[in-house]
Amino acid sequence: MTAPETFDLIVIGGGPAGSTASTLVALQGHRVLLLEKEPFPRYQIGESLLPLTIHAICLMLGVLDEIKHASFVPKFGGVFRWGTREEPWHFTFGTVRDLEKAGAGYAYQVERSRFDQILLNNARRRGVDVREQHAVIHPLLDDGRVTGVRFVDAAGRERTARARFVVDASGNASPLYRHVGRRVYSEFFRNVALFCYFHNAGRMPGDQAGSVLSAAFNEGWFWFIPLSDTLTSVGAVIAREHADRLQQDHESAMRGFIDSCPLIKKLLSPATRVTEGPYGRFRVRKDYSYTTTHFWRPGLVLVGDAACFIDPIFSSGVHLATYSALLAARSINTALRGDVDERRAFTEFEHRYRAEFENVYAFLVSFYDVHQDERSYFWRARKILKTTEPENEAFVRLISGFSTVESNIFETASRVSAQMKAFEMSESRESLCRIEELARPNPKAIRAPGQSADGGPPESPSRPGGLVTSRDGFHWMIPAG
Repeated sequence: MTAPETFDLIVIGGGPAGSTASTLVALQGHRVLLLEKEPFPRYQIGESLLPLTIHAICLMLGVLDEIKHASFVPKFGGVFRWGTREEPWHFTFGTVRDLEKAGAGYAYQVERSRFDQILLNNARRRGVDVREQHAVIHPLLDDGRVTGVRFVDAAGRERTARARFVVDASGNASPLYRHVGRRVYSEFFRNVALFCYFHNAGRMPGDQAGSVLSAAFNEGWFWFIPLSDTLTSVGAVIAREHADRLQQDHESAMRGFIDSCPLIKKLLSPATRVTEGPYGRFRVRKDYSYTTTHFWRPGLVLVGDAACFIDPIFSSGVHLATYSALLAARSINTALRGDVDERRAFTEFEHRYRAEFENVYAFLVSFYDVHQDERSYFWRARKILKTTEPENEAFVRLISGFSTVESNIFETASRVSAQMKAFEMSESRESLCRIEELARPNPKAIRAPGQSADGGPPESPSRPGGLVTSRDGFHWMIPAG
């Protein structure tokens, strides 16, 4: 076996969570290794994205322009045939004032094979050592701390690599989560999803044509995601008491579910199911709502689906993956720089990630009561967020991935993006220094209680003894006062 290589960070998994975490740490000058077991591009379900991922995180990563030019379907909100109202009702992201102000009132429907490839290629460009077809076997442990991983490379050779920190972003099939905590499956959301793809399905009218549609029927609910002008992802999420229907052939089962949902049946009436290529077969996923009792231990942190996952009705999968990766990267960058001790930095990560997950979970429990109207759902969202804003705005903010994140994240992302572009265009030492200055503590933020790093209202800690976001958005810092 060859001698182990040494890095500041090792990331397991090249999906959105892994690409995001690795890039945000590499951008701070740290040595990062990313190990992905599959060759890219590779199939992944969906996906319907949320504004925070596109307009904040992708902006910080430096890929927003590429995504805008990738011909993904614009998504301005969502449509529900849900609750007591017979007719579909919809929401728009622009209802949230912070999103509207930032020009972030839309997201995209994306084919994950293309979206994930964009993020992984960007990680390479930003200095991450990306190695595909490298499968992690288990962690390396030293006196209770994870200090690296053992893996098999593309040639089948067993190797080791060591690092100050390891991020597990390998998804629900994580090989390492058991070393961090126990996975707890939701008793409420023990559902099964049967999904496939269709050519030339119909669309909702007007601006709703690119929206994700969620439609309830007797046995569960459907998702309907327009991935292009001609390709649509369709999935039936079935309550466990009806799961025996999947014992018959999947074609017959899906046809029966479609017949039970008039709106989906109408939209699919001109369509044909895709039968070839990566989208050409039925797929099933079950027991997919869970959390882990702990999200980190010394040297190892779980992000994305490795830590938790929730029922997909609000399209929160990539949001939770990329947002948790941002939080973890802040903790890693802060600990590597020595500004805050590891325990405090990662306690901040876990608190914020778990809060976002639990907000979505709590709201989903109430949303699954289909004997209410949309006003009841709006009221419940406002109660969960403990806010006095209009009920429909609270609802949209919660399901758009903006319930716990700091309100100035779009300004921070824009500032970082502008400096990155200046450096890429000129490659001058002056523009590089400006990027580095963003990472340094701002004296005003430390010495002037009542003032933020940008001169506006300060960010408040999310809990007693908590940390706040640094001016560059890549670190945590101790709040003023």
